[in-house]
Amino acid sequence: MKFGIFFEMSTPMPLRDGIEKQVYDNALEQARLADALGFDFVWAVEHHFLEEYSHCSAPEVVLTAVAAQTEQIRVGHGAVVCVPEMNHPIRVAERAATLDLISNGRLELGTARSSTWTELGGFEVDPDDTKKTWDEFVRVLPRLFGPEPLAYEGRCFSMPERNVLPKPLQQPHPPLWVTVTSPGTELDAADRGIGCLGVAAAGYAEQERRTREYHRRIQLCDPVSSVVNDRVSTLNFLYCHEDAQRAAQTGMQLVGTFGLANAHLLWTREAYPTRAYQSLANLAPGSGRSGGSNPANPYGVPEGVCVGSPGQIIDAIKHWESIGIDGINFLLNGLEVIPQVQVLESLRLFAREVMPAFRTGETRAVTPERAGAVTR
Repeated sequence: MKFGIFFEMSTPMPLRDGIEKQVYDNALEQARLADALGFDFVWAVEHHFLEEYSHCSAPEVVLTAVAAQTEQIRVGHGAVVCVPEMNHPIRVAERAATLDLISNGRLELGTARSSTWTELGGFEVDPDDTKKTWDEFVRVLPRLFGPEPLAYEGRCFSMPERNVLPKPLQQPHPPLWVTVTSPGTELDAADRGIGCLGVAAAGYAEQERRTREYHRRIQLCDPVSSVVNDRVSTLNFLYCHEDAQRAAQTGMQLVGTFGLANAHLLWTREAYPTRAYQSLANLAPGSGRSGGSNPANPYGVPEGVCVGSPGQIIDAIKHWESIGIDGINFLLNGLEVIPQVQVLESLRLFAREVMPAFRTGETRAVTPERAGAVTR
């Protein structure tokens, strides 16, 4: 099981002096600590115009800063928006290769097609074109990373013969992923031989169904690259405290606040339903509070959410592991509702009490000196 942290850079409005800088500074401090504690990934989203929910419109800059301030943790685009009006494919390849070099081969390259009319409309993009352009991006990027010059004639871009430079350190290229928000995208990932990067909540049963079908389909895939990435990760929240009730009281502030910010985006899909982005109608996620056997349920924690005591979180992760998930990426804060000192203590407790239950002998050792060195 691999563990990561996931940045949306959600920022409370109004934009008082210094609040965006505080959000970014806190995220970088969290990344430094996660690296010291032995976490595997740091992911940063790409979103545009989404007030409060996400102020992370330049993830390549964020991830470059993370790479410069860390030593071993892998840095991931969660994900690059594969829409030419937002990101030209050549520029995606150039930036990704550069970041892979700067990070000493630590890049994970997630791809996406955006999800709201607020974003797509801001760039005057036709929503019904985005699935097609995403498909073209993931097929051409491995070729742009290749050693030879390439001439290309396609739907969303064309180029005369050129050698796209620099080349990534990882060969043949950094691992490819696609973000999975709605059911069905995991099948697109499997058919193309790329990793399944879950960025929307799903319960145990639904995630097990998706994961089983992903693994079945990827065995039959026609890969877009010479290498197949068959990993499945999911998004979760993290707040770990020795006292389960205190964990729930604090952690559910994060879950509730971020969930509300996310719910405010649902109408932006309703405003422009198309064949590719259908009306969500009643598909907004439920609270999940009724969920049966979850030991944290007395405190209102939804099924599978990693909010609780170390023992409760271990039980939840073991369940995720049993259904085929091999990576969990955690949102640590949202709209700064949890004081930074508590976020860092939660990370430390998780690393001390939870991570050893899922680590094997080859995992790098973490020294107390590194775990305490989080400020630069």
